[in-house]
Amino acid sequence: MYKKFVCIFTIILMASFAVISEAEAKDYCIECHKSLEGPAKEPTDKIEGDVHFKRGLSCSDCPGGDPEKEDFTEAKDPANGFVGKPKRNDIPLFCGRCHADPAYMRKFNPNIQTDQLAKYNESQHGKLNREGDQKVAVCISCHDVHGIREKNDPLSPIFITNAPKRCASCHADKEYMKEYSIPTNQMEEFEQSVHGEALLEKGDRGAPACHSCHGSHDAALPRASAIVNICAQRHSLTRDLFAKSPHKRAHDKLGIPECEACHGNHKIARTSDDMLGTGAGGVCVKCHGEDSKGYAVIALMKSAIVELKNDIKDSELIVEDAERRGMEVSDTKFYLDEAKNSLTKSRTYIHTFSKDSVDQITKDGISSAEKAKDKGKKAIGEFNFRRKWLAVVVGIILLLAAALYFKIRGMERA
Repeated sequence: MYKKFVCIFTIILMASFAVISEAEAKDYCIECHKSLEGPAKEPTDKIEGDVHFKRGLSCSDCPGGDPEKEDFTEAKDPANGFVGKPKRNDIPLFCGRCHADPAYMRKFNPNIQTDQLAKYNESQHGKLNREGDQKVAVCISCHDVHGIREKNDPLSPIFITNAPKRCASCHADKEYMKEYSIPTNQMEEFEQSVHGEALLEKGDRGAPACHSCHGSHDAALPRASAIVNICAQRHSLTRDLFAKSPHKRAHDKLGIPECEACHGNHKIARTSDDMLGTGAGGVCVKCHGEDSKGYAVIALMKSAIVELKNDIKDSELIVEDAERRGMEVSDTKFYLDEAKNSLTKSRTYIHTFSKDSVDQITKDGISSAEKAKDKGKKAIGEFNFRRKWLAVVVGIILLLAAALYFKIRGMERA
């Protein structure tokens, strides 16, 4: 009897805890909005994928209120901490209550940055926001509101391959940007650039997006002096070579943006040897006239690179011919690869704007190309030698076979 009583009591107790737990877990904010239609229901459709919701936060952690109150007026009573939807210009401070608090954010991620608000306030967006601009970007313009996802989530609007389109939602809208008197063709140009092709078409997440150059929370127009260091994030050797060149001093003196002066900014084209030299596609002749020393150096550097390219092309034809004949050419290809590496290196070292530096590299490349050519010719010569002596041996065998045939026939007659 006693055991039976204990068993019944335990079941009742567990059922009571279950009811209590269910009541505690009830979030009437979500339950209520789920039952609504239209925009009022939309937050509950998105919240499942929200990074805050996944970390245990819910509706009341932002606008406040009591999610355990089923009654609408009680749940949204200011006495229960309800503050409601913030004004647009107050949103950065609203989000910053948590995101600018290192102690609070450390509970979720000890490595997360907590200086976003400070950076935003120093950005062009932040300055306009403080002036009361109702159109300028705030946190929700980029991150969304209820369905906020982590930046490495492919569904996030700020995922590396999605970020340019998010920026363009404002910056490519001519009507929206009219009052700011800035260009609206950045996205159009970026899509045509080598960077845009890599990021948007090929999905290369190592390629730069808007924030790679302009920053994200601290978005700003890069100053001329900063552009080379922005590009150096991915082109460090080129930056170091340029920094030692005479152009560095000239650009600093004249206030010319370094990389951008030759390569452009949003519409950065794939580089080619046509950009170097005195031809129609050359960028150097924009500054260097025919009677200048720079013009002569340009022509000599271009000539050295063209000579190396032609030598590599000739060597390739010979090596390919030897390979088609079935000859072993792995060692030969090693020298050919060395020549190609020299060509790539010479194209980088033109940023020294030193004829001697480029000459030394192209000479090494030409030497390697010549070695590949000589080895290829020797392989072809060996093939011809083998074929010639094969014909001689086959001829001798045929003669011996014929002599043996006639000898046998003679013996048969006898």
